[in-house]
Amino acid sequence: MWVETSQWLVPLSPAQAGVRPPCQTKGTWMEKREAAMSSWSLERKQSPVGWDSHLSRILFLLLLFVVSAQGVTPNPDACLVSHSGNGSSISCQPPARLPHYFPADTVYLAVEFFNLTQLPANTLQGIPNLQELHLSSNQLEDLSAKFLLPVPQLKVLDLTRNALTRLPPGLFQVSAALHTLVLKENQLKVLEASWLHSLKALRHLDLSGNQLQTLPPGLLANFTDLLILDLGNNQLQTLRPDLLSGPLRLERLHLEGNRLQELGKGLLAHQPKLRYLFLNDNRLATVAAGAFRGLQKLDMLDLSNNLLTTVPEGLWMSLGKAAGNMKDGFDLSGNPWICDRKLDDLFEWLVANEGKMFFRNDTRCAGPKALKGQMLLVVARSP
Repeated sequence: MWVETSQWLVPLSPAQAGVRPPCQTKGTWMEKREAAMSSWSLERKQSPVGWDSHLSRILFLLLLFVVSAQGVTPNPDACLVSHSGNGSSISCQPPARLPHYFPADTVYLAVEFFNLTQLPANTLQGIPNLQELHLSSNQLEDLSAKFLLPVPQLKVLDLTRNALTRLPPGLFQVSAALHTLVLKENQLKVLEASWLHSLKALRHLDLSGNQLQTLPPGLLANFTDLLILDLGNNQLQTLRPDLLSGPLRLERLHLEGNRLQELGKGLLAHQPKLRYLFLNDNRLATVAAGAFRGLQKLDMLDLSNNLLTTVPEGLWMSLGKAAGNMKDGFDLSGNPWICDRKLDDLFEWLVANEGKMFFRNDTRCAGPKALKGQMLLVVARSP
């Protein structure tokens, strides 16, 4: 619930406050390991939807420092506000106390780290122009089906690190403008495709860090503009071959940290624009020969920490031009490779692309006995 306070929001100019505006740029793609866990930015012109909670808190403290340097003493019980031609941007974090209402021109609202378990259905009443809503790092257990009705222009909804086990049917009934939905690190065990059917403009869907074991048929059927899909760090064992038949413009696909045992040839068949593919930290023992066929623009491939001993002939060459354009690299480390003649195709590909290989020292042969422990690349170079 909102806490009543006699102290209203402290109005500061944008220069004094330094609050991130609704469309400020986030940084570029990080190092590989960080990238495997973070895929927040859609484009340079889009908003910083999923800043890590620690970074968010650091920015908040820096904001206080800037305000003090400007000769303004911020009230610790008040949220911080900046104004621009687009409207007001508001950031509330402890120890601030939450007000009864927000300015009618609010376009950006962040209420984070408060451990809120419930929010009234009319929380967003009176701010119809809201475009970004960040409610991360609370303990929200559920939301009213009417919660988003007052904000039909909402484009970004960030619900990272809450305790949601389900979404109410009809939550997104007026959310046709929503392009980014982040449900990272909640407690979702199941999904119903009907929960998301109204989100036809969605470009970024993050369901990572939940407890999903299966995905329903038709989950992504309406998401023809989806660019980023993050299903990492769930408990998925299999994926339907038609899972990605709806979104045909995917650029980043995160499947790391699941329990996948096989990558079939049909899953990626219609993704010619895919640039980043993360399959690391699964239980993959089999990759179909045509699994990568059609991937024309792949810049990063991560197959590390799986159970791969061999791969079918032609798998790597099917990457075609992507092998020459894989500018951000690939990782095959942490697999129990059996370095026999069945890997000749892979060896040839490794030598041609060794400059793009991550963790060479950790990419070693598990057999046969004579080659056990040797670096895969060394074996690939040998006559």
